[in-house]
Amino acid sequence: MVTPQLPAAVPAPPALRPARRRDGRAAALYLLPAGLLLAALLAYPIYQLVLISFYDYGQPQAAGAAPLVFLGFDNYAALLSDAQFWTVLAKTVGFAAACVLGSLGAGTALAVLAGRVRAVPRTLLFLAALGAWSTPAIAGSYVWLFLFDTDFGLVNEVLSGIGFSGMAHHSWTFGTFGAFGLVAAEVIWCSFPFVLVTMYAGIKAIPEEVLEAASLDGASPWRCTWAVVLPMVRPLLVIATIQSIIWDFKVFTQIYVMTNGGGVAGRNLVLNVYAYQQAFAGQEYGLGSAIGVVMTVLLLSVTGLYVRSQRRGEAGL
Repeated sequence: MVTPQLPAAVPAPPALRPARRRDGRAAALYLLPAGLLLAALLAYPIYQLVLISFYDYGQPQAAGAAPLVFLGFDNYAALLSDAQFWTVLAKTVGFAAACVLGSLGAGTALAVLAGRVRAVPRTLLFLAALGAWSTPAIAGSYVWLFLFDTDFGLVNEVLSGIGFSGMAHHSWTFGTFGAFGLVAAEVIWCSFPFVLVTMYAGIKAIPEEVLEAASLDGASPWRCTWAVVLPMVRPLLVIATIQSIIWDFKVFTQIYVMTNGGGVAGRNLVLNVYAYQQAFAGQEYGLGSAIGVVMTVLLLSVTGLYVRSQRRGEAGL
């Protein structure tokens, strides 16, 4: 009886590096020149911002008429013990959250709509969106103030003309919530086009076969958008969210122009305007620099936590 011979074991090929590691190194090499340029442009200003925050730095020190006095963390202690700072911080977080959610919601919804309409209305939509995006912040703020003017504004005229008589001569910028709502609407108007363009590019990159398969399985357009399209464009949504958080958290021009420097008795202050008042109007550059450092740390923390949560969500899929 002949015993069958087993084939000789084929030696395993050498382990290949994971594709993700190769892609990461290639991406790092491509991003290295831009990273070096950004580091060169940002490192020195951030260093000066942190340095000034440790000194008693006012107009006399800036003019060279008085020596610098090292305070250590006294500016931060004074800032964190100030009740107005915490009030302004809470208002800034609420205002930025409303702007981010509004921009993401409007931009994503219009991106989905743009992918379903014909060429002519899609072109008109993009022209209108890019017109809003390209409008300078200060010009857009004055346009919105003119539209919502108490005595001559088109909005009050239209509302009172269709039966809302109480809206005649209504002041949109007097109350805290009304002023914040008006500024938030203007910020969303000029920032949603970025989300629209970004999300539309991601939606158009989805293979048609995937959407057709979802339709054949009986998914409605809403279900297809929620369960297929949005998960596939999730990386772009993360980028749009981070950009919106950074932009909306440090809004200055719209608040300063539309509320005349922060509203009545500072009721509509956000951190950027508050820092401007402390640094330039109050000539406390050290305290203003401390506010800037706190804002930078908060933005980095929020961005890092958001990216980490998104990575955990992707790992759990």
